[in-house]
Amino acid sequence: MAALGIAMGAGSWFSALVLGVTLLKCLLIPTYHSTDFEVHRNWLAITHSLPVSQWYYEATSEWTLDYPPFFAWFEYALSHVAKHFDQEMLNVHNLNYASSKTLLFQRFSVIITDALFVYAVHECCKCIDGKKAGKELTEKPKFILSVLLLWNFGLLIVDHIHFQYNGFLFGLMLLSIARVFQKRHMEGAFLFAVLLHFKHIYLYVAPAYGIYLLRCYCFTANKPDGSIRWNSFSFVRLISLGLIVFLVSALSLGPFLALPSIFCLWFKPQGSRGFLRCLILCALSSFMFGWHVHEKAILLAILPMSLLSVGKAGDASIFLILTTTGHYSLFPLLFTAPELPIKILLMLLFTIYSISSLKTLFRKEKPLFNWMETFYLLGLGPLEVFCEFVFPFTSWKLKYSFIPLLLTSVYCAVGITYAWFKLYVSVLTDPPVGKTKRQ
Repeated sequence: MAALGIAMGAGSWFSALVLGVTLLKCLLIPTYHSTDFEVHRNWLAITHSLPVSQWYYEATSEWTLDYPPFFAWFEYALSHVAKHFDQEMLNVHNLNYASSKTLLFQRFSVIITDALFVYAVHECCKCIDGKKAGKELTEKPKFILSVLLLWNFGLLIVDHIHFQYNGFLFGLMLLSIARVFQKRHMEGAFLFAVLLHFKHIYLYVAPAYGIYLLRCYCFTANKPDGSIRWNSFSFVRLISLGLIVFLVSALSLGPFLALPSIFCLWFKPQGSRGFLRCLILCALSSFMFGWHVHEKAILLAILPMSLLSVGKAGDASIFLILTTTGHYSLFPLLFTAPELPIKILLMLLFTIYSISSLKTLFRKEKPLFNWMETFYLLGLGPLEVFCEFVFPFTSWKLKYSFIPLLLTSVYCAVGITYAWFKLYVSVLTDPPVGKTKRQ
């Protein structure tokens, strides 16, 4: 209790509460843990070891990944820390693996990510009216609320004995509530939308958010009796809320980012070519959200794009940018010296043939590349020379060995993203197949 008597003005009492509950959580590390411990270890292994496209289909363990995408990415991020503790925990075939290092990592991951919960509690305390505050620290509403939240019995046993990450998730929820209290409605809506893509169970409280934000944010004024002033409705605010939900959903469902192209496939049909374009956009969108998980997935877009390349000059241009950049992005997979001349020679032969043949096919149309695209593609040559023949002889090789991979990744990301964007624009702007025929 001595710590609780520290001067409130400096906020030290809140820090004391946080420190105390954190020490308690550490003491609970050796306690029993439920099967949820294995559930989350398996999810670490799935997200770390497999490409994004397989995360929700992997069934080696009965504890398949069944949380929304943001939580999967959360596990993916944790897995990159976990590998420094015990690499074996990230093997999807090591069922019920629970080494001492695995135990420490998973327990501490819950404790550390509770920092968001602590911050949310602090923000909620700012929303409390202090008029009822007593003279004693323990009688002050903010202190009481802090204890009720930080030291919540149910949360302690569920997260730090049973094992889950509810503190982190409730941190998002409480922070969202705090923002609503603070009249920062857009932030509150954003945080709640993010939360829904971490764990779907929070849909239970979604109606409260929906009705409140519609009533108190989209309607900007009330009558003197407190009822709605119907003519104060703001479409701009409604659209803003909808846009937040849409953008968060698009980010969460990254592998399904090609939704607009699917929309066009239904409402603005472009025949079988439209289907193929949509398929390629789905493949590219998925690849862009899991590049370094499964870099070979670029072939899922390049091969179908070959079919489009021979039909229209615009598609041929996109194909050449995508295939040249995408193929070069695979170079780091073959990193030993004997394969160096092989990969360079084969890519040169394929690239030269692709460009020359498609230029011949569309020789009566405008050039396939503009000056910027030409400059970019030619830049792959100097990049390869630097990565393979210059960098190995510099003093940076030992300390900054990652630089060639970094340069390759970033440079190729520009080209692939550019090709994705050009293809998207063509899908959204090309006329439906019916109109094309009438023309």
